[in-house]
Amino acid sequence: MQLYKVIITVAASAIAYCFVAACTSPGSYDVILRGGNIYDGSGEEPYVGDVAFDGDRIAAIGDIGEATAPIEIDVKGQAVAPGFINMMSWANESLIEDGRSQSDIRQGVTLEIMGEGSSMGPLNAEMKTAMSQQQGDIHYDIEWTTLDEYLEFLQRRGISPNVASFIGAATPRKYVIGYENREPTPQELDQMRSLVREAMEDGALGVASSLIYPPGHFAKTDELIALSEVAAEYNGMYISHIRDEGAHMIAAIEELLTIARDAKIRAEIYHLKSAGRSNWHLFDEAVAMVERAQAEGLEITADVYTYPASSTGLNAAVPPWVQEGGFDASLQRMRDPALRERIAREMAEESDEWENMFLAPGSPDNILLASFKSDALKPLTGKTVADVAKMRGTTAQETIMDLIIEDGSRIGTVYFSQSEDVVRKAVALPWVSFNSDAASLASEGVFLNSNPHPRAYGSFARVLAKYVREESLISLEEAIRKLAALPAQTMRIDSRGELKEGFYADVVVFDPETIQDHATFVEPHQYATGMLHVFVNGEQVLRDGEHTGATPGRVVRGPGWTEK
Repeated sequence: MQLYKVIITVAASAIAYCFVAACTSPGSYDVILRGGNIYDGSGEEPYVGDVAFDGDRIAAIGDIGEATAPIEIDVKGQAVAPGFINMMSWANESLIEDGRSQSDIRQGVTLEIMGEGSSMGPLNAEMKTAMSQQQGDIHYDIEWTTLDEYLEFLQRRGISPNVASFIGAATPRKYVIGYENREPTPQELDQMRSLVREAMEDGALGVASSLIYPPGHFAKTDELIALSEVAAEYNGMYISHIRDEGAHMIAAIEELLTIARDAKIRAEIYHLKSAGRSNWHLFDEAVAMVERAQAEGLEITADVYTYPASSTGLNAAVPPWVQEGGFDASLQRMRDPALRERIAREMAEESDEWENMFLAPGSPDNILLASFKSDALKPLTGKTVADVAKMRGTTAQETIMDLIIEDGSRIGTVYFSQSEDVVRKAVALPWVSFNSDAASLASEGVFLNSNPHPRAYGSFARVLAKYVREESLISLEEAIRKLAALPAQTMRIDSRGELKEGFYADVVVFDPETIQDHATFVEPHQYATGMLHVFVNGEQVLRDGEHTGATPGRVVRGPGWTEK
C-alpha cells in the first residue's frame, strides 16, 4: 500500500512537472520570438530573452531553451514590447471601411480606445437618422443600437486591432433631450444615468466628455458629476476634452478636478495642452494643479498627441449658440443675414463663454482645410482659410460660414495654435500617455479623398523617433511604459499593456534605430516605418513591416462588464 502511494505521488509530481515545464518542451508553442531586447512595459531596463505564445496568451518569457514552434522569428537587436494603446482614437468609421487599421498597426497600436464626447451608442431612431445623413466618404448601414452592439459589429466584420470605448457624455444627452441648450429634468437625468449604467455593464471604460462641442458644451458640471457617479460604481473613469484649452484652461481643469472629487472617480485630461500663443504660459500652472491633486490622493492622468497643431471641425470656430438644435439648425442661422453679422462679430471677439478656435491660431493663415464632404470643394483641401478668403474676396468669417453651408458638414480642419515646447513638456510627464486623436487609415482608396492631420499616421512612431532617439527627452523603456502599461493600468484593462506570462499576446517588435514617422501636413498619407512585427491576441498582423491581412481584433471591456 505504501509503495502504491509512492508510485501515485511520483506520477502526480511528474505530471505537474510536465505541466510547469511545458515551456521548455519542443513543439509546445505557437510562436517564439528569439533573442530580442525585452521591454516589458514596467519602465525598467530591457533584458535579452525569448517570448513565446500559446494561442492568444504569452506563455513564457526568458530563456526557453530548445523549445520550438511553427513560427519562430529571430529578433536579435530589436525591441520587443507590449502592443501600444491609442488613448483617443477616431477609428469609429474608418474600421468599418477598412478593418486592417493600417496607419496605426504599422506604428504598433494593438488597442484603439474610442468615445471622446460622443460614442457610437446608445442610439435612438432620430440619432440613427442624423448619423446616416452626416456620413461623408465612408457609407455604412447602422446595424446596432447599443455601444456594445457596435463594438461586436466591428469584431464580426473583422478588425486587426482590439477595440474598446467610453460612453460619450453627449450621447445620453442627445438620446434624451437632443440638442437643446438646457439642463435635464430630474426624470431625464435619471434616464441618462440609466443609459450610462447599461453601457458600463456592457463594458464601457467610463464616461468621456468633450465640452467645447454642442451638445456636450451645454452640460453643466452637476450633470457630468451625476453621470460620472454611475461610472464610478463600476470602477470606470471620467475622461474629458476640457471646457477650455485656452485662456480659461485653469478653470476648466478645476472643473475636471471637482468632478473627480465629487463623483469619487479617476479622471484623465484628453490631449493636454495650452492652445493659443498668449496662453502657452498657462501650461506650467496646469501641470502644478494636476500634481497637487495627485498629492491630495486624486487619480488624475492625461494623454497627448505629439504635434503642435490640433484638428477638429471648422465649425469649432463658430460660437456654440449657433449650433443649438443640431447641425441643420446651425446652417439656417448661418444663412440668416442678420445672424451672420452677429456670428462674424463674435468670432472676432475674445469671450469667456467659449473657446474661440477662430482666434486661437492667431491668423486665418494658420487654419488649414483638411477634408470636405462635397466633391466640388475637395480641390480646396490643403488650402488655408486665408487662401480661400482671398480667392473668393470674402472675409475669413464669411468664408468659414459659406464653406460649412456649401459642404453641409463640419469640414475637417487643422488649427496651428500650440507650442512645440509645451508638447515636449507634456511628453516628459510620467503620468501622460499618448493618442492619435484621429481615424486609423490606409494610404489608398476612399481615404485619399481628404487630408488628415499627420498624427493619424505618425503620433506613436514620433514618440520613439523624435522624443526618444533624436532628443533623448525620455528613455525608450519609459516611452514604452507610457505607450502601453500606463494606459492599460489607468483604464483598469486586465491582462494587457505589459509583457507578462498569462497576459494577452499583443506584442510588437521594432528597430529603435530606424523607427520613423513620415507623415507631414502637406503629405499626410505616409506610413511610419521601422515597426517589423505586430501580434494581436497571438496572431501576426504585421510581418517584416507589411500587413498580413489578419483581423484577430476583439472587443476589450472595462472593469464593470457583466457577462450576460
